[in-house]
Amino acid sequence: MNLRKLAAAAVLALGAATLAAPPAHAADIMTNSGFEDGLTGWTCSASSAATTVSSPVHGGARALQATAQGADTARCGQKVAVKPSSSYSLSAWVRGGYVFLGATGTGTTDPSTWTSSPSAYTRLTTSFTTGPSTTSVTVYVNSWYGQGAYQADDLVLDGPPGEGLPGDTVPPTVPANLTVGGATATSLALSWSASTDDSGTVARYEVSRDGGAPVAVGSATSHTATGLSPSTAYSFRVRACDPSGNCSAYGPQASGTTTGDTNPQPGGEIRYAPYIDITMPTPSLAGAATATGVKNYTLAFALGDSTGCNPAWGGTIPINDPRIIGDVRALQAQGGQVIVATGGAQGPYLEHTCASSAALLTAYKKVLDAVGTNHLDVDVEASIDAAKVNTALKQLQAERGTVVSYTLRVQGQDYGVDPFSLSILQDAAAKGLNVIVNPMLMNFGYTGDWGDAMIKAAEATLAQMKTVWPAKTDAQLKKMLGLTPMIGKNDTGMTTTQANARKLLSWANTNHVGFIGFWSAGRDNGGCPNGQVLPTCSGVAQSSWEFTGIFKGFTG
Repeated sequence: MNLRKLAAAAVLALGAATLAAPPAHAADIMTNSGFEDGLTGWTCSASSAATTVSSPVHGGARALQATAQGADTARCGQKVAVKPSSSYSLSAWVRGGYVFLGATGTGTTDPSTWTSSPSAYTRLTTSFTTGPSTTSVTVYVNSWYGQGAYQADDLVLDGPPGEGLPGDTVPPTVPANLTVGGATATSLALSWSASTDDSGTVARYEVSRDGGAPVAVGSATSHTATGLSPSTAYSFRVRACDPSGNCSAYGPQASGTTTGDTNPQPGGEIRYAPYIDITMPTPSLAGAATATGVKNYTLAFALGDSTGCNPAWGGTIPINDPRIIGDVRALQAQGGQVIVATGGAQGPYLEHTCASSAALLTAYKKVLDAVGTNHLDVDVEASIDAAKVNTALKQLQAERGTVVSYTLRVQGQDYGVDPFSLSILQDAAAKGLNVIVNPMLMNFGYTGDWGDAMIKAAEATLAQMKTVWPAKTDAQLKKMLGLTPMIGKNDTGMTTTQANARKLLSWANTNHVGFIGFWSAGRDNGGCPNGQVLPTCSGVAQSSWEFTGIFKGFTG
């Protein structure tokens, strides 16, 4: 067989076919894909501060710049007419931390790709095939929560053009399950369930207070209303808007009342939140909530990464890791919320790696914004600069009304928290910082029954708190008290049985304490019932989620 002749014949045939056939499609079927005409054809999320800039650009004279801040990913999108059952390739040149490129509404698997390129433009490419009835898709670029400004330029959607883009007149679904809580003298925390839209994107939510003009609050399903008056009732409604400007009807109204104290204890709406090691892939937050009905969890731990004063989960996983953020968003879509815990047993602590109160404040804001919460727990199991940390926390609370808790070591059943932990609380009180005091009811010396020992340690902690805040009543101090045992086998020999847990719960309900957590959701299963101390099981015979169910009986 003459391979050279066959190859020549194939080339000639291909050339003839190429000359005879018209082009299958244009090179780019988008409008203003290089942003030379500003933002014409594009719709960007409300808080993105989207604009076009002359530098840095990849090609031409202009490029898109948008800023991801708070709970807004700074998404910019364009709806494009396409043909059903057709193949398309999508590309863009992007610059910034965690920039995403994708398309929604394809009728098949929506594509998405991303890169992190803070100092130079990098090309992103992906592809997709439209479904048999798909006539339009929405192409988008966005960053990730709290990552700051990014640039995008020279997008190309290559494939057969559609027959004309139908007007989008369908609004998103109405937001549901609006709740109002987290009351301080000047703020209220709102959360609601996510809406959906036929374009695949909800561009923003708008909140109306007391029937007033709506205020765009970004794409997250939570918002803290600030600048309110003490001892005042407020009502809120929320609606959702899509990239084409269609807005849903408002959802049902929900109300809340600010506290009367201008320097209140910010207990917030989260009263029960088991700890979960978020660095481990299982259990997931959304899965745990579905299995147990418990929808609030404490994420452990936000630490400093290898560069120092930059929060990362466990010190190694980026704070905007897609798996973790996706899991948090799925939990919030069920009406749940998270507390961010810093510190812990291992470090490196943000409280150590951040050299100043201002730097620590920035780090706290970054991690809170990443997951969209206003609840922070500082777990102190090593020495910290209490003045630096409390200064940062006081500023955070002043700016945002953040609920702050200190999780602290217990010295013994008759003593309460150890002397260093007590000094942290004394400094917090001197600075006017409002905190929940959360003694770790684990790994301390005791005699007698372990359930009784945990209760004695809690009572001893209350007595210490009375010396720190002498003007507060016993009832007020109890509302400032949290309880966090370790379920099952503890590190240093004691075992929290189901009976111990029920005894502690009964005391907590009788005394109306402010908070219960436990370490940890990942251990709450029937594995290793042989006294082992492992992060993945309790070490005692139990049913799955049994301790979660016991403490779910906390009434506050």
